[in-house]
Amino acid sequence: MITEKLLKKHATAIFQSAVKAADPCNAVLAHLQRDGEILTAGRRRYDLSNFEKVWVIGAGKASAAMGMALEKVFSRRITGGLINVKDGHLAPLRRISLKECSHPLPDERGVAGANQILAIANQATARHLVICVISGGASALLPAPCDGLTLADKQRVTRLLLECGATIHEINAVRKHLSLVKGGRLAAAVAPAALLTLILSDVIGDDLDVIGSGPTAGDPSTFAQAQAILKKYDLVDKIPVAASSILNAAIEETPKPGDPLFQNTQTLIVGSNKLAMAQAVKTAKKLGYRTLVLSTTIEGETRDVAALHTEIARQVRSSAQPLRAPACILSGGETTVTIRGNGKGGRNQEFALAAAMRLNTVPGAAILSAGTDGNDGPTDAAGAFAFTSTLAKAEAAGLSA
Repeated sequence: MITEKLLKKHATAIFQSAVKAADPCNAVLAHLQRDGEILTAGRRRYDLSNFEKVWVIGAGKASAAMGMALEKVFSRRITGGLINVKDGHLAPLRRISLKECSHPLPDERGVAGANQILAIANQATARHLVICVISGGASALLPAPCDGLTLADKQRVTRLLLECGATIHEINAVRKHLSLVKGGRLAAAVAPAALLTLILSDVIGDDLDVIGSGPTAGDPSTFAQAQAILKKYDLVDKIPVAASSILNAAIEETPKPGDPLFQNTQTLIVGSNKLAMAQAVKTAKKLGYRTLVLSTTIEGETRDVAALHTEIARQVRSSAQPLRAPACILSGGETTVTIRGNGKGGRNQEFALAAAMRLNTVPGAAILSAGTDGNDGPTDAAGAFAFTSTLAKAEAAGLSA
């Protein structure tokens, strides 16, 4: 039987290969080519001689690295710009400014940065090219509350939605209708300039209107749907009065798909969960494992999903189904955590902990749950491991799972 030390080494290698495939800088460089004044982005070509200025804006935990790739492609052709990033998620940029902000709950620095980004967008003309980079965490890192709504109000709404276990789609549907930038409103500010959005997706299905709350995409959700979500989770009377007033008034809907303002826009998904998973499969097979991708679109309560994965590991051991050992079961997605108590962690550490509580009866098994962006909630960890021995070791140390 493979030792836990070797299992950890192999799991780490498989995960790191997925991380490399999702590397923000490499992802952008793989989708952009420049030959003199001709820029090729996906299937579209831009003649840069037609543009007086090139601006870079955006937000996300990996967006500084995306900006670094843009500086390699455009060099001095970039006029300037600003990207909101999570604290500590910096890169050595020369022409694009970075503003550190709080994540997962927004702060005043994020609001200041969002206002500066809106100012850049609003001053763009038809002779300007605006490039927007979006990656995981962009929703929280680009807070621009509607007029009459304070950041504290917005934070409370976000916190309530996170704590009740709402999905990312539901959270964003509400946030988009309380924002000046989300739900296509940033694209509206950029128009009539040309807009190229580069996305590193962390959302199941890669829905453009959901990633980062869709600041440059048409928004199919409505005020009525946002109200229904609050009702579903019994939050109607718990959210701030100002937020409730805005949602009930429903004065100005977000731009919808097909709106003429999107005619001069292009969006490219430069990296996603699927691309990372494909590389993980290659690495696992190279290490000698029979490999199965369970799903790339897993959702649900984290502890329940972890229990399911543990039972699959048990099935592999007891009846060689769905694979014979040595087996590597891979999955990806975005689970949710319903917070009970004041502990610190993220969905991946929650996953590993829940798995550890069942894995003690599955010999020779290991689970690694981690985020390819290197972050798991408000922590400095990407995730966590769980082994057959984890529960026993915790109990011996006086820790209660």
